[in-house]
Amino acid sequence: MQHRIVVLGAGYTGAITAGRLAKRLRREDVAITLVNAEPDFVERVRMHQLATGQRLRPRPLGEMFAGTGVEVRIAKVTGVDADRRTVSVTGADGDGELAYDTLVYALGSGWNPQGVPGTAEHAYEIAGRPGALRLRERLARLRAGQTVVVVGGGLTGVEAATEIAEARPDLGVAIAAHGGLGDWLSPKGREHLRKVFARLGVTVHEHVTVASVEADRVVTADGTAIPADVTVWATGFAVHPIAKATTLKVGDTGQIVVDGTLRSVSHPDVYAVGDAALAMGPGNKPLRMSCASGTPSAWQAADAIAARLTGGKLPNVPIRYFNQCVSLGRRDGLIQVVTADDRAVRAALTGRFAAFYKELVCKGAAWGVANPTLGLPVRRRPVTHKQAASSAVREPA
Repeated sequence: MQHRIVVLGAGYTGAITAGRLAKRLRREDVAITLVNAEPDFVERVRMHQLATGQRLRPRPLGEMFAGTGVEVRIAKVTGVDADRRTVSVTGADGDGELAYDTLVYALGSGWNPQGVPGTAEHAYEIAGRPGALRLRERLARLRAGQTVVVVGGGLTGVEAATEIAEARPDLGVAIAAHGGLGDWLSPKGREHLRKVFARLGVTVHEHVTVASVEADRVVTADGTAIPADVTVWATGFAVHPIAKATTLKVGDTGQIVVDGTLRSVSHPDVYAVGDAALAMGPGNKPLRMSCASGTPSAWQAADAIAARLTGGKLPNVPIRYFNQCVSLGRRDGLIQVVTADDRAVRAALTGRFAAFYKELVCKGAAWGVANPTLGLPVRRRPVTHKQAASSAVREPA
């Protein structure tokens, strides 16, 4: 009997995990099913570009995984029963259940309104394609002189504000940051960020807390009203709520608590990757929700699953950071070099070369997903009967 591996979510981490497993395991031994709500792979790191009217290359999942042995199922995940080892889905074929021997949970994250009044009703988000397309349509209808306020001074907010300001110089663009602009960067990085914002005419509101969002303004905690014909909410991400509704052990954020191989500490037949995983990195700090930690977590999980099923050596490659890549429109960028635990150091690349570097990173990540069985030597190994059988029995946490 084939060992059933079900991967939930075909973002960067889910798609990479499925493709890597297809390279590591023999097709006659495993049945790999990749479940995703949309038929295409979405380059989430480019949602600010999509929102400003740029065209993104379509990447149908069916074409990407054709001939790999991975079955793509277009369906929405509605529940996970971690004790019965089943996943509930709904799609064009109706409602159903998928049974698994090994589950890879990669449903990722979405925008986080944080309970701020008016955000859900009036704000736009770019955490996914539907939100980015909705914002795109709204921006297209704005007239010269109207205002856009981006709430959130992190990477997403900075990229959104600069992209919109560059694409629509006729608009009044502002950013509202809880702290100082780029306060996580090195002095060189902060200086460059301020120069770019000044060049693009982006108004900066620092050290402010947005208390509410209205149809034509955002209101800060001290009662200041900032005019906003469009408010873009970019204050961070919240994980998909399904894991928290299961018997899986999760943290306060709703992320699945995992060990160094991305394996659930409560259910050994479940792995979590990317934003869905509460994994510890250097300095015993949780890995942040990002592509920088998501991609290596997918590699780690796939190799660990393959090793356990084939009796191979478990991977032992700590996930660490090297840099933060920030696009500042299409012609400028910032590459901030960081320590293993993601703290900025003095070194930083800026300008057109940084923009080129960031573009290479984005293209490389998309290429790796779109070519799941290329790039590394194929080492398909047989699943041992002993491992396959024992994997169907609950191991102690």
